[in-house]
Amino acid sequence: MTRKGWPRGRTGWLIGTVVLLVAGVLFGLIMQNVGLGILLAVIVSIGWLIAYESWRGRTPELDDPWDDGAQL
Repeated sequence: MTRKGWPRGRTGWLIGTVVLLVAGVLFGLIMQNVGLGILLAVIVSIGWLIAYESWRGRTPELDDPWDDGAQL
């Protein structure tokens, strides 16, 4: 079965990404360097993607008893 259309649960990630991008631009405007603000927003957005996908739990069968959650 192939899934078509917008994947479920991506709306929250997309909204978070837009908010982070806007916050990065505002930070850049305050620091008078919009490029730096956008770069920081992109870096934080990648971390946001990793954390969001991990929180959604797309791989519940992946169990590592030695992982205490401290590793990214």
